[in-house]
Amino acid sequence: MRPDAIRGHLDGLILSVLEAGPRHGYAIIEALQLRSGGVLDLPTGTVYPALRRLERAALLSGAWSVVGGRKRRTYTLTRAGRHALAGQRTEWTEFSSVVDAVLRPVAGGQA
Repeated sequence: MRPDAIRGHLDGLILSVLEAGPRHGYAIIEALQLRSGGVLDLPTGTVYPALRRLERAALLSGAWSVVGGRKRRTYTLTRAGRHALAGQRTEWTEFSSVVDAVLRPVAGGQA
């Protein structure tokens, strides 16, 4: 998958993997990769700036914790983040339906 294919959708993807509960940054990357069947193998340079941006927007709350003896920033979805995720899902459903309707072959070659 082309890296620019997720542009505009990364926030929703991150919010979605945090819906199940708090995760640290690398665990978010792993969850995205796992849930996408390995297709989304996003670099830290893509995910961490998005996490900081989502935290500044109050869609996530972050806290330092020790995981396996290492200090890590753990992110949790906020109430506003849950609301934003619901909106992202609605937008995605509408967008994917429109794109599907346009890309689907038309019988008889009609426009």
